[in-house]
Amino acid sequence: MAGVEQAIPVGPPPDGGGTEVHPPDDLGDLLRRTARGDLIAFEAVYRDLSGPVFGLVQRVLRDRAQAEEVTQEVFTEMWRTAARFDAERGGVRSWVLTIAHRRAVDRVRSEQAAATRLEQVGRLEPDSSPADDVPDQVEHRLEREKVRRCLRRLTEVQRETVRLTYYTGYTQREAAELLRVPLTTVKGRLRDGLIKLRDCLGVAE
Repeated sequence: MAGVEQAIPVGPPPDGGGTEVHPPDDLGDLLRRTARGDLIAFEAVYRDLSGPVFGLVQRVLRDRAQAEEVTQEVFTEMWRTAARFDAERGGVRSWVLTIAHRRAVDRVRSEQAAATRLEQVGRLEPDSSPADDVPDQVEHRLEREKVRRCLRRLTEVQRETVRLTYYTGYTQREAAELLRVPLTTVKGRLRDGLIKLRDCLGVAE
C-alpha cells in the first residue's frame, strides 16, 4: 500500500482486457450509464477496453511502467468526461483509444522536453541561471497530481479496493478474496470510493 506521500501504485490491466467483450451498441449504453455515475457500467467498459488501451500506450511509450500510469490516466479521464461522448462522431472504442493515443504522445513530448531542458541546463556556465521556462506539459502534470491527491483523500480501505479492481485489474470477487472481506463489502467500498473521486476530480456536465 502506498504511503500518504507516495503515488498510488498501478499495475497492467488483465491480459486481453477482461473476460467480457460487449458489442459497440452495448458499449455506448454502458458509457451513457457511466456518465450518470453508474459504477458497474464503468467497470464493464474498463474490462472491455483496458487491454487495447494498455497495448496502444505501451507501443507508443515502449516503457511498461509509464504505460501503466498513462492507462490509469486514460480511464480517469474517461470517467470524468463520459458525458462529452458523442456517438455521431464514432464509437466508444475509437473515442477511448483516441484519448489513449493523445495521452501517450503527450507523455513522450513531456519526457523529450524534460530531457532537452536538462541538457540545456547542463551546458550553462556555473554562475549562470536558467531562463524562465514554462514546461509545455505543466497542465498534464498538475492533472496527474490532482488525481493522486484525490486518491489520497479516500480511506485506506477504499483506496486499496479501487487500486486492486481498476488499476491492477482484479475482479471484484478476486479483490474480496485478496482482502478477505465479503464481496458486498468490496462493492460498497468501490461505490463510495469512486463517488468521492468523481466529486473531487469534477465531472463534465
